[in-house]
Amino acid sequence: MLRAVPSFTGTPRRATALGLCLAVFCVITACSSTPKPQDTAKKALSGTDEQIFLGDTIEKNYDPNVIMKRGEAFFEKEEYTEAIVEYNHFLDLHRTHTLASYAAFRIGESQMKRAKGIDRDPEPVQKAIDSFERLRKDFQGSRYDGQALQKIQECHDLLAQMHLFVGQFYYRRGSYLAAAHRFEQIMKLYPDKSVAPDALYFLALSYHDLGADDWASEQLTLLAEKYPGNVHAGEGKSLLAKIGNGKPAPLLAKQTELAPSASSPTAAPSGNQLSLAAGLLPSVPTGSFRLPSASALGLGQSFVTCRLGAWC
Repeated sequence: MLRAVPSFTGTPRRATALGLCLAVFCVITACSSTPKPQDTAKKALSGTDEQIFLGDTIEKNYDPNVIMKRGEAFFEKEEYTEAIVEYNHFLDLHRTHTLASYAAFRIGESQMKRAKGIDRDPEPVQKAIDSFERLRKDFQGSRYDGQALQKIQECHDLLAQMHLFVGQFYYRRGSYLAAAHRFEQIMKLYPDKSVAPDALYFLALSYHDLGADDWASEQLTLLAEKYPGNVHAGEGKSLLAKIGNGKPAPLLAKQTELAPSASSPTAAPSGNQLSLAAGLLPSVPTGSFRLPSASALGLGQSFVTCRLGAWC
């Protein structure tokens, strides 16, 4: 009697399929564990940047490339105070280096970046001007000379706007004497800036509110002649006509008694002394921006040093 022999033909097929599955799994695992070249480059770059700040040695503190890269890193991170320290460190050690003029220029730029606006402390702007002027003096003929000159003009524009902002602030508060001195400073230091017409108009308003209509008329006339297209030209003409039609209000001065000297004969009073005795101020030359003192005006105001670095 014959028995059926079991067939083992399926076993090799199963073994082959299992082997293929293992091979595919190994390939997938190997591909997923291999880092991408782009990620590796990013990690390497990040590690290089971190080494600038970590593990400092004496050699790195003197290396010009490392110092410059530190300053640039701080500048890009908008940490301008730290950047200025690094650029100054570079100049202290490598003043004859090729990048020395660039470091000096970056110091001025960092100071400008520290300025937050016209309503803030102008000290960074003034320091920026000093830095750019030092660059032009120490590195004459450098490639940054023209850019430094342009930056200096921008800083002066910003300072003029700051003076106008502070003057208008004082004017709105009714501190006309302090406001007038701010506007005078603009006309004296920045007569060619864009804020000069506005400063001239508010200077006339301050004079008018102080009772010095003669001085106000002079400034309004100058505004109409020199800046006819200014936004305040129409208002200035109206105020000038109002002052011309009305009676001028004289400025009263406090009378001071002068004790005559016993050893010297009494001298005849001059014209100015006669006007003071009558309670009037002496006449002021045309074009003068000088104001009477606070005590002479009887306003009880005094000059103080404000946080913006100039008397108010």
